[in-house]
Amino acid sequence: MEELRARIIAEGQILGKGILKIDSFLNHQVDARLMELVGNEIAERFRGSNPTRILTAEVSGIVPAIMVALAMENVPVVYARKHKPITMQEPVYIEVAPSHTKGSEVNLMVSPEFLKAGDRILIVDDFLASGRTIEALARIVQHAGATLVGIAAVVEKIFEGGRDELAQWNVPIFSVAAISDMRDGKIVLSEN
Repeated sequence: MEELRARIIAEGQILGKGILKIDSFLNHQVDARLMELVGNEIAERFRGSNPTRILTAEVSGIVPAIMVALAMENVPVVYARKHKPITMQEPVYIEVAPSHTKGSEVNLMVSPEFLKAGDRILIVDDFLASGRTIEALARIVQHAGATLVGIAAVVEKIFEGGRDELAQWNVPIFSVAAISDMRDGKIVLSEN
């Protein structure tokens, strides 16, 4: 999608250690119109998979996941919580994933109340980098006895190898924009 690619080049900031800051339109401030277009693109790719729920991780995956859900006629969005609220009753599905931007591991928790055997799950996240967060979400889907039908990301950093790590799940993987390199302070986009 050309508009997303142009915004990444114009506004993306490389912070080192593989971190790309796109806070001006996704991760802090949200360009709702751009995210609506992103959601439409992802929905079009996965409409035939007939997901019954969309799963993401808080907080940056929520906006793209909601936009995909709206484009798919309001499929419910479930997001894995990083901190357990008192309203979340035990037992919960829990997995650990590293946080690239926090530099530590985080717990991802989903209540069985909102993820059930028989569900068809599309995972949507802001970034596909190493694949570890999405991998943790896929394991939660597996624990629930649900079926993973696809994985989508707004931006993929190909050079981190996440797509290869996720290939074991045998589902379609799609990214709206893909970055092949961020060395020497330059963002190099790939045709995906």
